[in-house]
Amino acid sequence: MTNIFFGMHRVCVFLLVFAVSCLSTTVSSGQTTNPKSIPVPVAPNDTNKNGMPIFTTALDTGSNQYLTLRQCIDYALLHQPAVNRSLININIAKTTNAINLSGFLPQVNASGNLIHTLQSSNANNSAINGSTGTGTTTNSPNASSRYSNSFIPGVNVSQSIFNPSLLYAYKSAPLYVRQAEEITDSTKIFLVSAVTKSFYNVLLNLEQIGVLKEDTTRLGKNLRDAYHQYKGGIVDETDYLEASITLNNTKAQLRQANENIVPQYAALKQLMGFPPEKQFNVNFDTLEMMRTINLDTTRQLQYEKRVEFKQIKTQKDLQFQLVNYYQHAFLPTVSAFFNYNLAYENNRLPDILQTAYPSSAIGLSFSVPIFTGFSRVNNVRKARLQQQLLDWDETELKSRIYTEYTSALANYKSNFYNLKLLQKNVTMARRTYFVVNLQYKQGIVPYLNVITAESNLITSEISYLNALFQVLSSKIDLEKAMGDISY
Repeated sequence: MTNIFFGMHRVCVFLLVFAVSCLSTTVSSGQTTNPKSIPVPVAPNDTNKNGMPIFTTALDTGSNQYLTLRQCIDYALLHQPAVNRSLININIAKTTNAINLSGFLPQVNASGNLIHTLQSSNANNSAINGSTGTGTTTNSPNASSRYSNSFIPGVNVSQSIFNPSLLYAYKSAPLYVRQAEEITDSTKIFLVSAVTKSFYNVLLNLEQIGVLKEDTTRLGKNLRDAYHQYKGGIVDETDYLEASITLNNTKAQLRQANENIVPQYAALKQLMGFPPEKQFNVNFDTLEMMRTINLDTTRQLQYEKRVEFKQIKTQKDLQFQLVNYYQHAFLPTVSAFFNYNLAYENNRLPDILQTAYPSSAIGLSFSVPIFTGFSRVNNVRKARLQQQLLDWDETELKSRIYTEYTSALANYKSNFYNLKLLQKNVTMARRTYFVVNLQYKQGIVPYLNVITAESNLITSEISYLNALFQVLSSKIDLEKAMGDISY
């Protein structure tokens, strides 16, 4: 009986060892089917080096230069070519006005004739100096007949007393300067808006890089955990592969974001007029942006605050002065003149400057247009038709401003509402990922749930950042539409 017991015991031990060996062989075989396809996961690259680019400073000091949004705008207002061209145009307008108004000052001209008489019909005539009614000296070749050589220098001074063209130039001069200044204002407003949006685009990309850096680090840790769990026989191969796929997708997005930051910086530098060969970094405070994101949407639109509306008004004022000029173009032109001449005469050319015969005259000259072929009447009609065009331009501008305002207001409201919802989504997505990841580690849920939670977290974070900067951009559009952008 005892021998039978020990015999059965040895059989049971043998069967147990055989079963354990088979199980170990099966597990080992399942884990080493294709060892090259399951590499040991390594820690992902240090994504901190792939985030916000650290450029050398534009100054030759070896330190980094950081510019805030306000500093970028101030730099652009000083160095942007379009702004500097508009400032030069203001000086050109002022110089043009000075040229047009120079007719109010006395006009002084010097002239002279050197005459050699070939034949004279009257030997008793002496050198004379004639003056026309317009105040212009006329020296005739026959002015001297007693001497064969004559030299008659003279000075003519004229002073405008009344001239419709000068009156028009005087009244329109400040309007032309105002027009150039309003063009400069329009250029600056556009520049502030463009630089701000470009600055926000850079910030959006940098924030996305930060989010993707965190996701890459988190997914790298998940990949290593999945690998060790797979090697321990806790999970199958698909969890590890899914973790690898998710990590690779995120790394690809991170690389794309890092590549996109270069042309975005280039676009910002172009708008600023920043030297292309030099670099700078942006300095920003997200909390400060969040504090200034709110905008009063109950204010009424005021067309007069828009620079385009001011430009139309200036054009209408200039057109009114043009109509007024053509209406009074029939008035005479009156000026005073003074002529002084010296007549030098001698038969011998080397001795011509020995004797002088002075003469002078003073007087008034005027010119009255009698008939101009109806050009004045037609110019008045044309100028008034151009006034009507400006009236229709103003009507169209008001309609365009209102459409721009309503569109910007709707975008701001919808983006602001979307931002609040997506902010809640980020909070819930982070909480969901934390819970699902913890459940997966405890073996409660499959890894597919972790992938879904991770994808929702990344999507919600990126969507929140997009919504944030969409609100900031739509705020700029709304301020521009309402004429509130300052510089």
